[in-house]
Order: sequence, then structure tokens, then C-alpha cells
Amino acid sequence: MLETVHVALPGREYDILIGPGLLAQAGEHVAPFLRRPRVVVISDDTVAALHLESLRLGLATAGITMQALSLPPGEATKSWSQLIRCVDWLLDQKVERNDVVIALGGGVIGDLVGFAAAILRRGVRFIQVPTSLLAQVDSSVGGKTGINASQGKNLVGAFHQPSLVLADTAVLGTLTVRDFLAGYGEVVKYGLLGDAGFFEWLETQGPALASGDMAARIEAVRRSVQMKADIVMRDETEQGERALLNLGHTFGHALEAATGYSDRLMHGEGVAIGCALAFELSARLGLCPQEDPSRVRQHLKQMGMKTDLREIDGDLPDAQTLLALMGQDKKVVGGELRFILARGIGDAFVTGDVPKEAVITILEEALKS
Repeated sequence: MLETVHVALPGREYDILIGPGLLAQAGEHVAPFLRRPRVVVISDDTVAALHLESLRLGLATAGITMQALSLPPGEATKSWSQLIRCVDWLLDQKVERNDVVIALGGGVIGDLVGFAAAILRRGVRFIQVPTSLLAQVDSSVGGKTGINASQGKNLVGAFHQPSLVLADTAVLGTLTVRDFLAGYGEVVKYGLLGDAGFFEWLETQGPALASGDMAARIEAVRRSVQMKADIVMRDETEQGERALLNLGHTFGHALEAATGYSDRLMHGEGVAIGCALAFELSARLGLCPQEDPSRVRQHLKQMGMKTDLREIDGDLPDAQTLLALMGQDKKVVGGELRFILARGIGDAFVTGDVPKEAVITILEEALKS
């Protein structure tokens, strides 16, 4: 049941392996990258309790020893203070430029550890072992690493491609329903931005995928990763097409900032709500069929996901404040906020030509509803 997606970036090629049991086989897959039989692993407390020992045993089958550091779970860990902690620990472990660092965890750990690897000794290799659905389908692939700043999300970081990605789909069975569905927000995004057939497949297969159908899970991860890999190969540093992968993220990141990067709103939940709002805005501007936003919402609701601002716990700032938070987005070009909108399901595009009044109206309506 092992699937492989190859990312063919010249001089920085790597494979993404997808399937159950990869933690137990980690040794055979990691060994070819090592000059000496040791690795350092950084994880978070939640993931470490569940999977660190499995990884240790998997590495030991190839005679590889490991040292591990565990950080607090949650988005707040993508910070300067935890980055310093990672780098200090890696230096204390005497990690050399030829060694390999392993990121074992979800998107937060992958982003943070990848960034630490990018700046340690001006760049050491790292391997992604993503343990959440969100990390398996999105953040572990493509080389974007980084931390959040007080001004906004992912504003400090580097492009640093992994040497290998091991996406063990069996570990998805240990996720809470909320964590799994948050990752599903990124899966849906792929269908919405460029593959209507995949979105249709999700409309029928989504419930089976959520209830644990392994074949469906492998296929969803494979198709998502293949789509991301294809886009990254064409536009590694986001000069153009790669920005499409941010569908739902302009709204979503603003909502995450508004909720203080807390567990009030997980990243994938923000993306799902953001996708719904992006389609709402697209329809309002006459860009896509009027029925598309309701079809998007209907599928998200069918899966038990958040689709509306009122489903976020606690108070939210007003529409003007949310728009100002959007202005801190990385996609701002020449002071102009860029949106990913859609001409239909599976047909997204990037534009700066969006009247602020239209955005304010959509947000005000969403806050009232």
C-alpha cells in the first residue's frame, strides 16, 4: 500500500512516501541519508507520547540511534523563543552539517524544525515525518519553513526543502476528530483550487475517509501531495502559481491572528472558513456560479466542519480590524492585498483587483449571520 510522489527540483529532489507502517520502517528509509548512524529528533509532547518510541524502534532496526527534544504542542510554539531553544539544543547535540534532523509532528513542528535546520550552520538536511493530516497533505511538502511574528503568521522563515518525507497514514488513526477535520480543510482546498474531479471524489468519499478507510486516506494524501508537488516544481519560491495554494488562507490567517493563534481556531479550520468566504466573495463579484459557495459549505458541513464565523468560540474583532489583519499577509505586493478567488470549483486564480468595500461587506455579513 506504499505510494511514492517524487518532487523533482533540480539538485534538491526528494521522495514523499505515503502509506501505513512507515514509522516501523523508518530505519531503512533514513539510513541512506546518514554519514553516521545517529539522528536528532524534535517533536511535541503530544506526538512524542504517541509516536516517539515507534520511531526509535523503527530507526533501531537499521542500527540508528536518536536523541530527542520535545516542545509544547500548539501554534504558539512557532515562536522566536522556541526557535532559539531548538537551535541551542541542536548545537548542544553537536549536530554537524552532514547530519540529519528529523521533524516528528504536525505542521507547527515541521515549520519550526525545518527553519531551525535551514539556519543551523547555514543549512543542515532534515527529514519530515508528519503525523497530522494537515502536515501530510500540505506543510511537510514544498520547503516552506518558518515561525509566526507578533505582526502575523509565517512572516519569518526560509525555503528549505526536506531530504525525505515519511507520511505514515496509520498514525492518522491517533488524531482527534477535530485535528483530523482541521487537516481535511487543506485536502478540500486542493480540489477547490485546481481539481474539480478531486472535489467530486471527496463529496462521495469524504465520510469514508473520515471514518478510517485506509485506502481512501492514502488516495487523499497522494492526490493532495501530487498536486502540491507539481505546483512547487513549477514555482518553488512563490513568484506566481504557488500562491494558489493559499486559497482560503488570506481570510484564515486573519482569523487565526484575531483569535491569538489559540485553540479557539485551528489552522485548517481557518482555511475551511476562508475557502467558504473566498467562494462567497467570488460569487458576489460575479466571478463564479452562484451555487458554488453553497456547494462548498454543504460539503464542509456534511463533514462536520466549521464554515461560519459564528462557529468560532468567543468574540471576534469587527470587519475593518479583520481587513487590517489581512494587510499583514505575505501575499501583499506593492502594498496591495492579493486574494485567491475562483471562477468555479477547481478553477482558482490570484488577483489584486478586489474592491475593499466588497471584502468588508462579506465580513460584516459573516459576523452578523
